[in-house]
Amino acid sequence: MATLQNIRSKGPLLVIVIGLALFAFIAGDAWKVLQPHQSHDVGEVNGESLSAQDYQSLVEEYTEVVKFSSGSNALNDEQTNQIKDEVWRNYVNNKLIENEAKKLGLSVSKAEIQAIIDAGVHPMLQQTPFRNPQTGAFDKDMLKKFLVDYSKMNMAQMPAQYAEYYQSMYKFWSFLEKQLIQTRLAEKYQALVSKSLFSNPVEAQDAFNARVDQADLLLAAIPYSSIVDSTVTITEADLKDAYGKKKEQFKQYVETRNIKFIDVQVTASPEDREAIQSEVMEYTEQLAGTPGDYSTLVRAAGSEVPYIDLYYTSKALPTDVAARLDSVSVGGVYGPYYNATDNTINSFKKLATASMADSIQYRQIQVVAEDATKTKALADSIYTAIKGGADFAEIAKKYGQTGEATWISSANYEGAQLDGDNLKYVSTINTLDKNALTNLSLAQANIILQVMDKKAVKDKYKVAVIKRPVEFSKETYSKAYNEFSQFIASNPTLDKLVANAEDAGYKLLDRNDLYSSEHTIGGIRGTKEALRWAFSAKPGEVSGLYECGESDRMLVVGVSAVIPAGYRPLALVKDQLRLELLRDKKAEKIMADMKAAGATSFDQYKAMADAVSDSVKHVTFAAPAYVPALRASEPLVGAYASVAELNQLSAPIKGNGGVFVLQPYAKEKMNETFNQETEETTLQNMHARMASQFLNDLYLKADVKDSRYLFF
Repeated sequence: MATLQNIRSKGPLLVIVIGLALFAFIAGDAWKVLQPHQSHDVGEVNGESLSAQDYQSLVEEYTEVVKFSSGSNALNDEQTNQIKDEVWRNYVNNKLIENEAKKLGLSVSKAEIQAIIDAGVHPMLQQTPFRNPQTGAFDKDMLKKFLVDYSKMNMAQMPAQYAEYYQSMYKFWSFLEKQLIQTRLAEKYQALVSKSLFSNPVEAQDAFNARVDQADLLLAAIPYSSIVDSTVTITEADLKDAYGKKKEQFKQYVETRNIKFIDVQVTASPEDREAIQSEVMEYTEQLAGTPGDYSTLVRAAGSEVPYIDLYYTSKALPTDVAARLDSVSVGGVYGPYYNATDNTINSFKKLATASMADSIQYRQIQVVAEDATKTKALADSIYTAIKGGADFAEIAKKYGQTGEATWISSANYEGAQLDGDNLKYVSTINTLDKNALTNLSLAQANIILQVMDKKAVKDKYKVAVIKRPVEFSKETYSKAYNEFSQFIASNPTLDKLVANAEDAGYKLLDRNDLYSSEHTIGGIRGTKEALRWAFSAKPGEVSGLYECGESDRMLVVGVSAVIPAGYRPLALVKDQLRLELLRDKKAEKIMADMKAAGATSFDQYKAMADAVSDSVKHVTFAAPAYVPALRASEPLVGAYASVAELNQLSAPIKGNGGVFVLQPYAKEKMNETFNQETEETTLQNMHARMASQFLNDLYLKADVKDSRYLFF
């Protein structure tokens, strides 16, 4: 009672405190929303920002184009990620070109685009639906007709599927037209850069000589592998000195992260497998009987393979089932058995077999009237007329259809989910005799259907398949989740995670140089949130548990290092520098030994301890020589061969695989005639290809920032 009285006495104060707390909570969220400086940009090029909303619009636009082009209704995660990256790449490239083009006064006029369309040879135009059926070439008249028709269309009066198709086609063309403008601007800028790089007679002659002057040489070498690595001392001072000299090689333009992570994939326990085995056994016993509806039984069994009451070729069945078909007679049941390839427990019943035509030619007339009664009456009338001798094609034309015959085979519907009217339609085609005519009643229409021809007889089967994946239970997942959660809670720092992962039965994985532009960690689906966390955390921090994959994986991430944009620190490039220093120090030792030996002839070098020798033939300056004895490509062999006198011994040369001396013993020219114009054209084409790399230089100057990972 005393406590209650105390609370009552403080009532006004509590009201004020609670009110202030609620205000702070609400105001805090409101402040987050109203903050004027809060960034919602996914990136920046040359100081120009791209908002998340605009980027999403570009992604959606390109997604619709891809779906239209491929005939797909939906895209998987990998395809969607590819689209996101392609949209960003195109946006950046276009902005880089536009920025430079504006400085130079370059632009693309409507007349230029119209000229490209009129010519009809641009590769992008060949990707459109506006192609002549006979030649396959782009047809500008088809495009013009489509645009005129589209402008006059009343979408509200068209069937929804047709309206949707025409809208998709118009969006496709609008996108392509925009791409034509951007591509043309890039072509003009690249041509300008390319034309500034030209050749001359001196360069042409040098290029010709580098290709046709060839030499055969004797090579004696001491490989670096002849010196044991442990005998070479590399100090910290050596590494620092080498780092200073090569620092520009270690510049990176975006921040990356080094992480360690544990990926736990949950699998079925022995108890889970036994339970599934038991269930499949029960359904197999029912399968062996005479169930009224195999579709319902197979569905109830949780099978990955639905039962469809059609005859199929063995190719349409799972490979493990097809391989066992001959082991059971009609009406017999096989299984249960385990299939390791797809981790399933299986059984099947061979219901029937038949030799049937696999290719069927048929024609049809679709009949639709105001209502079902009128549709049936009209269909009966058409059916009676054709049965009485009326011309099928003429009647079809009367109702706006061609009535042309077409072919269908099992490949057209095997693997598809057939039910309702679709199943009824395909089944009717397969069971009708040649020249037979039927009036097929479907939910939305009647089909007057006639089979014209049948061929390609194949063995077909009706098989009811129970294919159950060996999946983990909720209890198994919960157990794995709880154990992993406890492990993470007990190891909240990276040091502890590293020290205790192995003892707890977890494998710690490393990933260095993780970029924020990536879509996953370790190639695991659904790890975008973990990626975002990795780029907000500090070294040594450990994330919480992330559920990912196909709802069958768990992940924890620890950040081991942050590598900011700029020069990579010495600690991260030491191994690379050590290898280069190891080679350099070995080369110094070998050269010192060669000098001490006083060798002056090829035979003396060849006779040195650990020396190898080889004959390198047809060496030119234009192509690096591969030396089998050193197992390395040695560009300096070609460089020396281009200037050395015949039978002249070189000084020791530090190569990629060892220190070597060379002595040319034959020189000749390839049987080619110098043509200055041809050589200069080849060089100009090479320069043009080099000029195409200008985008990389523009990119480095543009201070491109990619923050898409924060939103997408």
